[in-house]
Amino acid sequence: MGGAVVQRSETLILGFPEALAEVLRHAAGIQPPAPETVSLLDASGRVLAQDIAADRDQPPFDRATRDGFAVSAQQWSAGQRLRIAGQIRAGEAWPSAATQPSAATQSSAAMKPGEAIEIMTGAAVPPGADAVAMIEHVVRDGDHIHAAPGRRLQPGENIVPRAAEAAQGQVLLPAGTPIGAAEIAVAAASGRAQLAVFRRPTVAIVATGDELVELDQAPAPHQIRNSNGYALAALVAAAGADPRRLPIARDTLADVRANIADGRQCDLLLLSGGVSAGKYDLVEEVLAEFGAEFFFTGVRMQPGKPVVFGRLPAQAATSDAAPQPACYFFGLPGNPISTQVTFHCFVQPLLRAMCGAGASAPNFVQATLAEEVHGKPGLTRLLPARLHHDLERPEVHIVGWQGSGDQTANARANCYAVLPDGRDLIPGDVITVLLR
Repeated sequence: MGGAVVQRSETLILGFPEALAEVLRHAAGIQPPAPETVSLLDASGRVLAQDIAADRDQPPFDRATRDGFAVSAQQWSAGQRLRIAGQIRAGEAWPSAATQPSAATQSSAAMKPGEAIEIMTGAAVPPGADAVAMIEHVVRDGDHIHAAPGRRLQPGENIVPRAAEAAQGQVLLPAGTPIGAAEIAVAAASGRAQLAVFRRPTVAIVATGDELVELDQAPAPHQIRNSNGYALAALVAAAGADPRRLPIARDTLADVRANIADGRQCDLLLLSGGVSAGKYDLVEEVLAEFGAEFFFTGVRMQPGKPVVFGRLPAQAATSDAAPQPACYFFGLPGNPISTQVTFHCFVQPLLRAMCGAGASAPNFVQATLAEEVHGKPGLTRLLPARLHHDLERPEVHIVGWQGSGDQTANARANCYAVLPDGRDLIPGDVITVLLR
């Protein structure tokens, strides 16, 4: 391949909102991967490939929401004295073996007029009862009860009716839903020991630079360890994909070419470093040799301005190689905070779509700024910050840092404060926060 020289075009350097919109536009066009079946617990962190429907009504019976007595609301509110006919615990049917030992009497399950049945939270309300009187509102006199003064009941009070949560056959979780603990619980309640989930996309990770060494090597005074490769692998795995770390690409055209050729066999290619305008920043040049289409070659943001987004074209089969589908790529800046910020802003939304969850923006929330911050004209700034959760007013504090190479400051942060172009901010201003 020839050594094409790539000039940065200002038309490909976008504002932050425009760059995010461009990524989301491509994410919206991604088809989900093929499905596979896994065990229920192995589905955590994956994306559902098939609807989950209720296999029966939920709840499957009228369920008591309080400890107390199942009663007729009309009789109770009228102050009628009711005889305690028995007790129902969660998991028992009425009449229970303890209250009705004869199998012949099991068929007459309705509570009779003038009766009350002691009931526990979660138990099935017996026929003949239409409310549950809370134990705190009951006056007990031997084997009879009546309402405490001023206590009334409406029909249905302290009861969740059968099928109120979902009717049999109703879709509870549609395909495309990311699976966490709440979704695992719904699937388990529906009797699903296995789930159809989308295949994890593979993501090639290439860190570039002569200054990098792997962890099993002792760095010279002028070298640094390859932390970006590990950080990106952790971020990719947390996003639900399968990271594939490739060898460090040295600052030569041949080495960068070889790594890109290997990496494009995955579903997504991430390159860290080599995307600035320096003499040995070779990533864009080599991507152009592969026929890359560039959607942007920079974003007006800090940190992360040199970030690149594009797609390598599909390749037909040859005598030496199998066919290759088109492959999206990101060239991420090499400074660690820049790498991670641009991952959260741009890579993660695309990766969610590749996992089958559809197109969705990063996790932005609003919070109150705790201190004064000066803006920079023409740049959206994303600064390491700590979000202090408060019941009434979450507050965000900027973390002191020494620039985009300060990994320790980044580890002290739990979010990024998103500061708009050029605007000076004061304590009390409401700003956008990027969760991570």
